[in-house]
Amino acid sequence: MLASKRILLIIGGGIAAYKTLELIRRLKDAGAAVTPVLTRAGEEFVTPLSVAGVAGHKVYRDLFDLGDEAEMGHIQLSRSADLVVVAPATADLMAKMATGLANDLASTLLLATDTPVLIAPAMNVRMWEHPATRRNLDRLRGDGVRVIGPNEGSMACGEFGPGRMAEPAEILAAIDAGLSDGPLAGRRVLVTSGPTHEPIDPVRYIANRSSGAQGTAIARALAALGAEVIFVTGPASVPPPEGVEIVPVQTAQEMADAVQAALPVDAAVFAAAVADWRMAQASERKLKKTRDGMPVLRFAENPDILAGVAQMEQGRPALVIGFAAETDDVVAHATAKRVRKGCDWIVANDVSPATGIMGGSENAVVLISADGAETWPRMGKDAVARQLAERIADALSG
Repeated sequence: MLASKRILLIIGGGIAAYKTLELIRRLKDAGAAVTPVLTRAGEEFVTPLSVAGVAGHKVYRDLFDLGDEAEMGHIQLSRSADLVVVAPATADLMAKMATGLANDLASTLLLATDTPVLIAPAMNVRMWEHPATRRNLDRLRGDGVRVIGPNEGSMACGEFGPGRMAEPAEILAAIDAGLSDGPLAGRRVLVTSGPTHEPIDPVRYIANRSSGAQGTAIARALAALGAEVIFVTGPASVPPPEGVEIVPVQTAQEMADAVQAALPVDAAVFAAAVADWRMAQASERKLKKTRDGMPVLRFAENPDILAGVAQMEQGRPALVIGFAAETDDVVAHATAKRVRKGCDWIVANDVSPATGIMGGSENAVVLISADGAETWPRMGKDAVARQLAERIADALSG
């Protein structure tokens, strides 16, 4: 998708700006032409000479450059690209975009463009979690801006959490998806995946054998069809897909909160194996063996994430898909679950030990809808994901 495509790359001011040199190199290797715009803050982290050298193109920096502006250069720049990419997208740049400010070249280009925009946020974890940034993010998504990242990890400031800019390979995959003419282009899809871990004490937790492989494959397949994918994942044993927005969580409550934060979406695929129960009160200290016998574990019910979204009165996704991992009477249990939860489809499978499906590389599913049950042949999880993604595309276009 990138051959002969024109990318306008706006480099914001942050330590992650150094990653844009690798991003430019990858874009060039893929056949894309990159026009770089470097903010004044960005110049504190990468030099115009280094950016120009890698891009093989002049670096634009000043809104009031007489030579460039003699023919309304900033308007031409904003309209001549196939995609505008902002990396790193700082809190300041996101705020300008959300409120329509245009006081430098980068913000003016973003306000004047009629080209799709992809941003790769990068900032301190507290800045990312601040209510103002969350409001700006919601506004930008509502305006159709695509988002990749940020990732979770350690930061230059010494703190840990979400705020690290997505890696160049992830941004490249998101750019490729953003330029796709696939059937899900312009659609926003939520996918949950993996298990959840419910703490018993600081060293033990309740979990299941889900690897997250099927949810990861579904997210990858949806992105390949052009969708903007928000991937909310528990602690899976497989690496997350590239080119999607990754939201890591641990517990069912964290997953429920992340799902609500991701709305609105066009479709939601709930592939995660969410724990039904958690400890009513997790111990703050490791539970020890005592002569009094085994400890009594008291449980509380976790939030029903699927039902909560499927039964929304306002803002419900057009298509809500649940999963049912059963060990007996698969079709009967899954059919009853679809009605009980209020979702449109249920993807059901037999995860009894003899099948080897839970944690394995293959799956054998039955698609349950209002029209009945459709049995799919056993196939690799990537093949299942592609078939499901195509069904989703058909349903949303109908």
